[in-house]
Amino acid sequence: MLGYDDKRNFYRMMVNSPCEVSLLDNPSATPFAAVCRDISATGMSLEVEMPSIELGTLLDITIDSNNDQIPSLEAKAKVVRCDAEGENTCLVGVEISEMK
Repeated sequence: MLGYDDKRNFYRMMVNSPCEVSLLDNPSATPFAAVCRDISATGMSLEVEMPSIELGTLLDITIDSNNDQIPSLEAKAKVVRCDAEGENTCLVGVEISEMK
């Protein structure tokens, strides 16, 4: 599926869905809310209300479904990018390693 203007291997679908994120590196940390802005077969971008997340951090991400016909999505992912969006907000790019 090459050939898109942004040179990605897979098309990114805009979703803007609320999700819950847990830090797999620190299981005692409290899960936090985020917004999944977009998703593809291999990654997603998340808007989080924190100044930054360290590259390489392992996350568990859950996006609940509002439809009985469509299951919720749960994925394990690794942070590969973190760009500040504001004083206490960042846009986090993750690479999906496993879908449940």
